[in-house]
Amino acid sequence: MERSRLASAAYRNGSAARRGSGRVERAVLVGVDLGVRSRDNRASVVAARAKSVCPDFDECAPQSATPRQSTRPQRSVAAAREAQGLDAEASLAEFRELLLSAGGQVVAEVLQRRPRPDPATLIGSGKVEEIAAAAASTNADLVLFDHDLSATQLRNLEAALPCRVLDRTQLILDIFARHARTREGQLQVELAQLEYMLPRLTGRGKAMSQLGGGIGTRGPGETQLETDRRRIQRRIDQLKRDLEAVRRVRRQQRQRREAVPVPTVALVGYTNAGKSTLFNTVTGAQVLESARMFATLDPKLRAIELPSRRRVLLSDTVGFIRNLPHTLVTSFRATLEEVVQAEVLIHVRDAASSYGDEQKAQVEKVLGELESLSKPRIEVLNKIDLLPEEQRAALLARTNSGPKGKSTAGAAVAVSALTGEGMDDLVAAIDAALHSDPVIEAELRVPQHEGAALAAIEAGMVVHTREYEGNVVRLSVSGSASLVGRMRRFRSRGE
Repeated sequence: MERSRLASAAYRNGSAARRGSGRVERAVLVGVDLGVRSRDNRASVVAARAKSVCPDFDECAPQSATPRQSTRPQRSVAAAREAQGLDAEASLAEFRELLLSAGGQVVAEVLQRRPRPDPATLIGSGKVEEIAAAAASTNADLVLFDHDLSATQLRNLEAALPCRVLDRTQLILDIFARHARTREGQLQVELAQLEYMLPRLTGRGKAMSQLGGGIGTRGPGETQLETDRRRIQRRIDQLKRDLEAVRRVRRQQRQRREAVPVPTVALVGYTNAGKSTLFNTVTGAQVLESARMFATLDPKLRAIELPSRRRVLLSDTVGFIRNLPHTLVTSFRATLEEVVQAEVLIHVRDAASSYGDEQKAQVEKVLGELESLSKPRIEVLNKIDLLPEEQRAALLARTNSGPKGKSTAGAAVAVSALTGEGMDDLVAAIDAALHSDPVIEAELRVPQHEGAALAAIEAGMVVHTREYEGNVVRLSVSGSASLVGRMRRFRSRGE
């Protein structure tokens, strides 16, 4: 055991040197499926992929071992997976995408199924030895757990494994830190990181105590752990003050927008569902489009004109994910206020995903935390260009077959943000879902010398008929109630 600890320490030092060279970090992924019986664990998949030996993991990965048959009734793995909402293999595949978004490389994958978590290591001592062997044989730089680790579990795993250990929340926070570009985003990420780190600090007691100078100050003093906690708490308080200043600026901007009745429509959805691509297609903007998770952290706002000539602000927001860390939801509340204040939510879903229902449930869970679940929503089934032709045609017939402009809030619209298919139906659905400034019809009699009024009518209303009666233009129009109200002096008598 002592020899293995020395080897682990030597390997850890070597890993630090390799990370300093700037090369891509190699990681062992550990999936954890809790709530299944230990007998089911024999069917777990241990997929070691050493890139130096096998460049194509999908072709070289070993097949799952066949579990020994038992005549005793037992809870099925499928039932346990169904209770969790996303099966263990799919969860591990999603975790793999998270690592790729963080710029890492997968060299091995381990899946552990247990009836309950191990208090010391989460996964049990036998599986820890297996992971240590996989990390050593693949020269891994870190081990990533698709589960949150307590401070004790993290400390025990780092002592037993020959490289760094990170859990799911730490990986997501690292991705957010990598993609944060604005000052606001960086503040929010740092706050989430510190709030996650604070309860997980560990020290070495008197060996790290800070001694004062002078008579009576040569006792144990304050431990380094206490000093670190105090410093982190001070920084957290400062970050909260800075973010409150950001919220004040956002409130002022929102109040100025509310002075002119322009409603906001927010895009929400699972990460990598295609929200930014859809945003660019509808608005003509050029925000970053990426297949990597959490490429969008900061909200983007663009104005669009609807078929009724009303204008709305479309907002692109950060994507959600299964088990989104609560610290992120709290820290990004300034960003997610666009969701809270929006009149209509557009829930963008990946129509080609095999786990669309599970992803939808996770998005609704976060919307519930934001108290926005009762808002009118339009479901947008995106990426239909990836579906087989028959399936795509059936989906379009089921969702986009209604009369143009007659969609209601809560309806589903099938689109391809990449090709632009279905965009007219989506814009019509947005138009039909808005209720704060409804469209009304009116008859107007406008003198021809009222050029400003005629220009406003042409720009903001749909003109159905136009007749000239001497110096007066008689118009049959439909437009927003606010704009029609400003033209009330031109309305025909009796209206």
